[in-house]
Amino acid sequence: RHLVVTGRPAPRVRPLLRSLGGTGLAVCGQGAQLYDAGADRMLWSVTLDRETAETALGKIEAEVGEVYAAVDQDGVDGLTLIEPEYRMPHPTLPAERVGRREELWRAPISKVLLRHPRLSDDELAAAARGAVGPLASVTMSGPGTVELQPCGITKATGLALAAARLGLGPEDALAFGDMPNDIPMFRWAARGVAMAGAHPELKAVADEVTTSNEDDGVAVVLDRLFV
Repeated sequence: RHLVVTGRPAPRVRPLLRSLGGTGLAVCGQGAQLYDAGADRMLWSVTLDRETAETALGKIEAEVGEVYAAVDQDGVDGLTLIEPEYRMPHPTLPAERVGRREELWRAPISKVLLRHPRLSDDELAAAARGAVGPLASVTMSGPGTVELQPCGITKATGLALAAARLGLGPEDALAFGDMPNDIPMFRWAARGVAMAGAHPELKAVADEVTTSNEDDGVAVVLDRLFV
């Protein structure tokens, strides 16, 4: 069995799963959503309290100055809302630009995405962790993608839930990843394999480093283990 475990929310993963003919479970939204692709419905989701998110943003800005924010709304049809200055890391992904920050909170959200005009992703993530404390979890899932999530929610949370539904456990799991948001998943799974271009923090906890995506790094490992 294979499971898609991604930081993207279910509405952004659904077109990809459909194009691949996927009908199984997918862990989305950094572990905050368990989506059934075959039934096109959410089996489980956790939202980030909007007042808490707003407070956390204020604490971060008190520490590092103005940040640009976006949110992923909860639900299978949730929108991605972005502030005027926010630039999507992947411009092809659909998003709705709002006029004021207050409009970000108009419906339940699964996470907040942050960008800073000067700080690197690593610098922003470190500053955000120090500023928000126990209000929210902070992770980095790709270039220009620092995120606030509900406390205690990680890719490992969603993966464990999906695995339990399939009658599987950590001892059955082989995980692949490339960014710090994959660290909890690597720690949960029996074996974690980082891609060649992975973030140094992930490589530090990986059991193995494979070749790059361009060189079919996932297939290299699967062929060695199962063919």
